[in-house]
Amino acid sequence: MSETTLEQPVLPAQPAPLVRPGYRVLVMAALFVVYTLNFVDRQILSILAVPIKTELGLTDTQLGWLGGPAFALFYTFLAIPIARLADRLSRVRIMAVSLALWSGFTALTGQVGVFWQLFLCRMGVGVGEAGGVAPAYSLISDYFPKHQRARALAVYSFGIPFGSALGILLGGYIATAVNWRLAFTVCGIAGLVMVPIFLICVREPARGALDAVKGAARPVPLKAVLVILGAKPSFWLLSAGAASCSVLGYGLAFWMPSFLARMHGMKLADVSLLLGGGTLVAGTLGIWAGGVLADRLGGRAKAAYPLVPAIAFLIAVPLYALGFIARDLWLVAALCTLPLALGLAWLGPIIAAVQHVVPPSMRATASAIFLFINNLVGIGFGIFFFGRLSDFLAPRFGAEALRYSMVIGLSFYLLSALFFFLASRKLERDWEG
Repeated sequence: MSETTLEQPVLPAQPAPLVRPGYRVLVMAALFVVYTLNFVDRQILSILAVPIKTELGLTDTQLGWLGGPAFALFYTFLAIPIARLADRLSRVRIMAVSLALWSGFTALTGQVGVFWQLFLCRMGVGVGEAGGVAPAYSLISDYFPKHQRARALAVYSFGIPFGSALGILLGGYIATAVNWRLAFTVCGIAGLVMVPIFLICVREPARGALDAVKGAARPVPLKAVLVILGAKPSFWLLSAGAASCSVLGYGLAFWMPSFLARMHGMKLADVSLLLGGGTLVAGTLGIWAGGVLADRLGGRAKAAYPLVPAIAFLIAVPLYALGFIARDLWLVAALCTLPLALGLAWLGPIIAAVQHVVPPSMRATASAIFLFINNLVGIGFGIFFFGRLSDFLAPRFGAEALRYSMVIGLSFYLLSALFFFLASRKLERDWEG
């Protein structure tokens, strides 16, 4: 696409009534449902990894390829060009097309017969989901004033624990009652049904209307965004911190069902109930607490945005370590519930901070660059890392290999805390608006 095409005027601003509180609730509900479906389709593979591995005869490394690089390859590399379009064209329509694509490939996953077909379907899901998040961040920033954005983004991020829990519960139930193939088909069809509903409920808002920044709606070239970000060290530190914690976050989300099945002999239905309920409750509380704390403390000092999750990670590491080495199942569940909440507290504060290190007209692109770094490392490397490390440790530790790979992975939370601490020292200077 030529630079001339990319510089076309943005859609005209919508009238003021669209930002009335009642309508904003409707918009948030629609965005939340789409994000929930995003994580249903993303997380369902983890709970179904055990029956898929058995039927298709896969190794942990192959499972790591499916959960990591197969999904992350196109998901990360397409996110930036799609976000460039979202900074110029209708973000709502881009999200609707993306939802249709990833839902279609999810449904198609139920028809695969060999590893390479499953790999291609996961790549297709990644292609669709590439346009599902960065445009949503930008929409939320244009529907909610800056003093509410961390909480608004936290509410949107509830889609992560809700979608993960639903994927685990629904996938586990359908796979137990029928088979794993039907679980993919049902989830994919649900997303396709949501496409027209989303288009009806959500309209394109005026860009930057809630920010006191002149020229907020004027699109800018990618080079200009990179120049501005190049002068904002806090952005790169926030991105590095998010990527580091996502290595562990995505890794644990994918491998925890296999860990419980192997280490504690749990059946698929029991694993889905335990993890689904824990993810829903702990994840939601953790995300909300992080957003509320950041909005309250961030008004006094911008450093609070990265410091809140940094402290949360430092508390989570020893709790997770004790939970992984515990032999009693209920002790494992108790010890891992709080760090699950702490591990998701970063979403509201960090995403809100990223929205404020650039002008409104650059938010979708800046978010896409942030997500590129976060997801390429977190999803692309994290899930594969645990699977490959488990296979590497297997000759020495046997069935305990996955347990030790998860303990080693906790070092990524410590690295993330360090990056967020360094970002807290730069954020005040880099803040826009």
